[in-house]
Amino acid sequence: MTGHAISPYQPRAFDHCVLPVGELSVARARLTALGFQVAADAKHPFGTENACVYFDDGTFLEPLAIDQREKCERTAQRGNVFTARDQAYRFRNGDNGFSAIALGTDNADADHKGFRRQGISAGRKLLFGRTMTDGSGAKARATFKLAFAADLRSPDSFLFTCQRVNTPAVDRAALQTHPNTVTGTAEIIASEANPADFQYLLQDVINNRATQAHSFGIEIAGADFTLNVMTPEGLRIHFGVERHVPTRGLRFEGIVFTVADPEALRALLAENGIKTHEHGSWLVADRAPGQGAFFAFDMRGENR
Repeated sequence: MTGHAISPYQPRAFDHCVLPVGELSVARARLTALGFQVAADAKHPFGTENACVYFDDGTFLEPLAIDQREKCERTAQRGNVFTARDQAYRFRNGDNGFSAIALGTDNADADHKGFRRQGISAGRKLLFGRTMTDGSGAKARATFKLAFAADLRSPDSFLFTCQRVNTPAVDRAALQTHPNTVTGTAEIIASEANPADFQYLLQDVINNRATQAHSFGIEIAGADFTLNVMTPEGLRIHFGVERHVPTRGLRFEGIVFTVADPEALRALLAENGIKTHEHGSWLVADRAPGQGAFFAFDMRGENR
């Protein structure tokens, strides 16, 4: 999925969520029970590994585990923002959570310069490659460049833009068709006691100065998604979930998914013994081992 550099102000598209886990096998079991197709395990050159869930709209989930701890620690010490932030998140929060969101970009170099100019850069850019595997097992090399942004007041969250420098022709059609009929990511839910304190950071990264205030926080629209930052009370009222830490700071909490067939989803979750609760238009699956964010499925369907 592509986005845009920092100027002109055209909102960026959503790319993926980073979801730290202790073991990919635990994440795979949980996500499979939730009705997702999970890709094969894949390793990063800096010591982490993932097992992603890809959607038809081009977005994806990235459950992230530690493959080689020594390599993660060494690269973090040498200035790798991705591993440094991951190590810090796990130290403070454990191995099950929601640490970052990535937005699409065509120019990570320009983003990095913009983030530095605006005082929100989290550190050096990161250029890396890894092998990707499609649903048939075919492999190809992909290259990515990341530009990072963060706020020191929020040690447990960061954001980055992701440029797909080299994208091989990998057929993911089989991986993008899920038994639960989820088709994409509609909304990211974050929390903070005073959401407006992080308005400028989020506006700069999403590349949209227009912010909608509501009774429990703020919303900023990306090209194809909404970032909704709510107070803890807002989380309870809108989704029936609790902010799980008492301290201040922006924290990513949940993901809202679009669903093609709500009744098929409901039947699958019931059959697999997944505990959920109804809250307005959402069917909510609370956090669990291997699922560090709450998942809210939009039960109005795609024709809402």
